[in-house]
Amino acid sequence: MEARRSYDDACGTARALDVVGERWALLVVRELLLGPKRFSDLARSLPGTSQNVLSQRLRELVHAEVITRHRLGPPVSAQVYELTERGHALRPVVVELGRWGSRIPAETSGELSPDAFVIALLTTFDGSPGECTVELRIDDDVFGVTLTGGEVDVARGAPARPDAVLTGPAAAVRGVVFGGAPLTKLGVQGDQAVAERFARSFPRPVPWPAT
Repeated sequence: MEARRSYDDACGTARALDVVGERWALLVVRELLLGPKRFSDLARSLPGTSQNVLSQRLRELVHAEVITRHRLGPPVSAQVYELTERGHALRPVVVELGRWGSRIPAETSGELSPDAFVIALLTTFDGSPGECTVELRIDDDVFGVTLTGGEVDVARGAPARPDAVLTGPAAAVRGVVFGGAPLTKLGVQGDQAVAERFARSFPRPVPWPAT
């Protein structure tokens, strides 16, 4: 088991990092921002970590009251992990860290998890005016994305009345929205113009200037 480390520094930033600064901790928080998940769901979304390390991070985050563990009742009986109020308060931290990191050139061939992709929409939206709601079906996950008033909001689950529905595997959806691939790479239902505008509302961030 990893030894728990501390910065031994009274600064609030250091105290925060004592709680969520360990490897994988903030990525666990990212995966829970849109709702609870089972251990197996988290392990699948974070393939770079071992089950032992993931278990330790979860224990530490439960102990720090960042997440809670409970069992869902019928009809589905499963143990899940969920963010507490303290954990949900990390949402702007995760989003802004993602916005900052999106300007660093990617040096990995690893794929984004569906949740990571949807959270990335919050960091790359170009602020286009107009209103629309799009349902994203990414592998086995479903999300609602709403663009309104120059802002974007995301939620797990199908929206009530989407203007368009985009369906495809994670790599294809990422390729269309972030890579500029044609919309024909995805299944599209509903308003084609809305789907096209949505797919072009998340431009690739400009890299940080070289020093």
